[in-house]
Amino acid sequence: MGRVAVIVAVLVAGVTAFAAAPAAGAWKPGPARYGVGSRLNVPVTMSDGTILRVDIYYPTDPKTGKEARGRFPALIVQTPYGKQAGQYGAGSSGPAAVGSEIGPVPYLIKRGYIDVVADVRGTGDSQGAWGLFDPVQGQDGATLVRWAARLPQSTGKVGLYGPSYMGIDQFLTARNLGRHSPLKAMFPIIAGNDLYRDVAFGGGMAGAEFDLVYLGLTASLNTANPIFENPAQLGDLLSTEAQHLGGLASYHVATTLGFVNSSDQSFDQAYWQERNPRNMLAHAVATGVPAFLVGGFYDLFQRGEPLNYSGLQNAYRHRSVAAPMLRTQRVTGRYQLVQGPWYHLTAGNGIDLNPVQLAWFNRWLKGQNTGIERTRHPLHLYALGAGKWLDASRYPLSEARAHTYYLSNGPSGSGAPSTNDGTLKSTRPTAKTGADPVAFTGANSPCDRQTEQWGAGPTALALEAGQLPPSPCTTDDRSIQTGPGALTYTTPALKRATMLAGPIDATIYASSTRPELELEATLEDVAPGGASVPITSGPLLGSFRKLDKANSWFAADGRPLIPYHPYTRASVKPVPTGAVTRFDIEVFPTFASLAKGHRLRLTLTTTDTPHLLPSSDQFQNLVGGVYQVQRRAGAASFLEVPLASPSAFRRCSICG
Repeated sequence: MGRVAVIVAVLVAGVTAFAAAPAAGAWKPGPARYGVGSRLNVPVTMSDGTILRVDIYYPTDPKTGKEARGRFPALIVQTPYGKQAGQYGAGSSGPAAVGSEIGPVPYLIKRGYIDVVADVRGTGDSQGAWGLFDPVQGQDGATLVRWAARLPQSTGKVGLYGPSYMGIDQFLTARNLGRHSPLKAMFPIIAGNDLYRDVAFGGGMAGAEFDLVYLGLTASLNTANPIFENPAQLGDLLSTEAQHLGGLASYHVATTLGFVNSSDQSFDQAYWQERNPRNMLAHAVATGVPAFLVGGFYDLFQRGEPLNYSGLQNAYRHRSVAAPMLRTQRVTGRYQLVQGPWYHLTAGNGIDLNPVQLAWFNRWLKGQNTGIERTRHPLHLYALGAGKWLDASRYPLSEARAHTYYLSNGPSGSGAPSTNDGTLKSTRPTAKTGADPVAFTGANSPCDRQTEQWGAGPTALALEAGQLPPSPCTTDDRSIQTGPGALTYTTPALKRATMLAGPIDATIYASSTRPELELEATLEDVAPGGASVPITSGPLLGSFRKLDKANSWFAADGRPLIPYHPYTRASVKPVPTGAVTRFDIEVFPTFASLAKGHRLRLTLTTTDTPHLLPSSDQFQNLVGGVYQVQRRAGAASFLEVPLASPSAFRRCSICG
């Protein structure tokens, strides 16, 4: 991580940031000029009469402590975790970072910004009942933007910031504003694109680690926070608590039961569609709001962050936000993405995002010539396994070419612990027979990266804070490759270093003895000594196998890169027992370097413990299932991966 800090200087170096050596006089962040004052629990009335409470932090004269003279742009963060929670991270210099981005951010206030920290409706000390990304929160956000623009010391220009929920709420807010609104810039950190596919459900199954834990977290916070944040008026406290408890009954309890019992929220239908940032990107561009995105390759929103980038770039060129970017498409620096080696809770670790945000907001809210938008390479990616930052322009990455590996028989000679020890070959199988049996087990080893990733990365956060090595489960996942519920397929040793660069598909032909099937495809970097480092993965429940070709991405050879499944109730179709059926599995994107002499491995498992939780109906149809994974002519299972030479990408000129 030592080199990661250099990216900050690169990002704020203006026109030379990602193209050439830095020029003399490049923009640099100035020193703090102001102190920080506050007005807490300020009531703001929404259009329906609901009162939200906000904390206002403003620049002060460091000599007198009084409110500084002059006018300042306003920044807003909308949090469901309690607006006072950000105080615990407010002193950090940069998202150790996600905690400090909940607000307030003294770094920005001291450089001339008003910072408004709002409790989302039904949370903290705000009235109302909470629902996950309830569309009314976007209406509330728009009201807050207009209100902040009219504050006595405001210049009338407003920016939005914040990670995770606070990042997604930025898109909801922008959707409710027009082109000439006060909103002039956004800075979403670790924000999703498609909440159903990104995190809530995996391959049609509930993401138990996130869904159930998150519902429990928000339920407890919504109950406890009014006690800590409410003004000392018993009547207000009791009224707010009553409204929050109403939301607890109507949303948390119903949703938890629904995930287990296949309610409408278990399918990608109206509920999720009206909450998906994907459906808001075009409006954000049409209203002229630039956005700087930050993501992580081990984040909860690993899949969606690059899709937000491509969607915004496409919308700027009047193309569909759902389409892949063209290989020669022109890009704009108004929409950028930094995708690092981060989990959800470690996003930004190793860099200081504050100067980057300052350069971004100074450019769009103060009109300063920071130069941060002047780049021909707005896509900034950390090369996993190589430990360096590389730059690109388009997603999918135009530097990469799709390569097809076919599942074949073994042994691979790689020391794989699986019973089949199959191989991955570039040649299509010609044999008329060939299959590997694998059984649905209902549970498997939790010692893998998936457990850490979909739990948001708490162990990684603790180990980094203690300057300790990463968990061995995230650096060697061979324990999931054993037993009757796992198959592996491994390439020969690579003759040269190779980059896995972008979205990936695993198309598996298989039969099942039951009317359902569960498969998870995990890619690993296998070292000469046998260690199997998990890179990325993706699951699919067989009854959701229907392919939406209009929304899928395909490689030049016609095979899928992003297979898009509708995941609607109407799309569900039982797996025909005993019949060979095609299953296209979306494996989430990566940017990983495989060294010379290493191997690429595909591991297929029939369970992901504790990440995926099939509903009661799904589990009933899975129990007792045995699959035959085909690797023969006429049913040639394959892995479609975009590969590139490491030298194809532009390296930061000042990264060493």
